[in-house]
Amino acid sequence: MKDRLTLFTKYLLDVLFYAGIVVTVTLPFSIRFYGKYDSYFGQHWLRLTILFGISGIFALMLLQELRKMFKTVLNGDCFIRENVQSLKRMGICSFCIAAVTALRLFLYLTPAVLITILVFVIAGLFSLVLSRVFDAAVTYKLENDLTI
Repeated sequence: MKDRLTLFTKYLLDVLFYAGIVVTVTLPFSIRFYGKYDSYFGQHWLRLTILFGISGIFALMLLQELRKMFKTVLNGDCFIRENVQSLKRMGICSFCIAAVTALRLFLYLTPAVLITILVFVIAGLFSLVLSRVFDAAVTYKLENDLTI
């Protein structure tokens, strides 16, 4: 299963994960810097740093779970219980990002905030439903493996 698209996706996930670490760690500096150009960010830099930081941590956790799952795809054995748990954790992370983003509604209401909330709620639901599909597939696979 190591075709070009699969390898590209694997490397993209790695780049996104490590770039996400850099972005999350440098949030206080980048928000303060941007606050020089946007007074809202300048006035609320601490609140925004906290909210974006928490969202960033959940996004990194989500990406880490996706990277773990992708290793199983590369190994050719993706229907395992660990992936079911990863999908559940990804769903929870998505809901947490949506909840933290919803807190921004009290600071700054924009269509982008509403869309972000909607996207992560849908992603959370999708992950939880997909975890149930994977759970059934793992059960069938294990039963099939026991059949002679």
